[in-house]
Amino acid sequence: MSVARRESGPYGITQGPDGALWFTLVHDGQIGRLSLDGHHVCHPLDSPSCGPCIITPGPDRALWFTRSRDHRIGRMTTDGEATSFPVPTPGCGPFGITSGPDGALWFTEMHTDKIGRITTDGSITEFSLPTKGAFASAITSGADGALWFTLNQAHALGRITVEGDVSIHPLPTPAAAPVGITRGADGAIWFVEIGAGQIGRMGMDGRIQEFPLPDRLAKPHAITADPTTGGCWFTEWAGNRLGHITPAGEIQEYDLPTPASEPHGLVRGPDGSIWVALELGKLLCLAP
Repeated sequence: MSVARRESGPYGITQGPDGALWFTLVHDGQIGRLSLDGHHVCHPLDSPSCGPCIITPGPDRALWFTRSRDHRIGRMTTDGEATSFPVPTPGCGPFGITSGPDGALWFTEMHTDKIGRITTDGSITEFSLPTKGAFASAITSGADGALWFTLNQAHALGRITVEGDVSIHPLPTPAAAPVGITRGADGAIWFVEIGAGQIGRMGMDGRIQEFPLPDRLAKPHAITADPTTGGCWFTEWAGNRLGHITPAGEIQEYDLPTPASEPHGLVRGPDGSIWVALELGKLLCLAP
């Protein structure tokens, strides 16, 4: 389904509190909304070059998103009213964002080795990581009441408590370069290794498993849990595919109909379908 011009770049996508799909147009500085009846609208932000990336529903029934190019955190109501808040550290490059168990939003800073926390009234706190040049990427809320995130250039997972205590968990595979991360239906942390072409799972006991993809050059990018199957769905950016992995590690892949569609974010929609943001100006729906 076309939702924008080809150069707009749908990137992140989430299910909103209003039952619609909300997505970022990273190259146009807009936030889009698609209802299940096919009606879509795009809301321009105050800067077309702000680079909205990842989007998530907040505890206040608004949509929250990172603006990686002008280093702000954005908020949009379901009526399309937008505000934004500057992150204190200049040039931080916020990327991943998720709702935390403490009623705040937590986000990663790619360029400054920090994790940020923002309350729904816009107050921001930053926590430094013990690594340098780690490139903190995606983030999710774990079953243990902490936040888990990927460290793309440190080839590790990170964990931060709501009090700000940080621990680092290196991955077994060198140059794994993890990006997407999610809390699985089994309570484990699932993630993708874009550098190694693998899907990873970390149990709350700390044990890490890695499952190689049939195409190790597929560059898996984003991952989301599917509670109906107990597994996870993921995108293969370079492979132009959508993949599914069971809790036991069995992988099934689906070729996308449009060549070079650049699949990025994905989410399970309110209709049970898997919705995928394709950077060529479309959203893809895989019906259950």
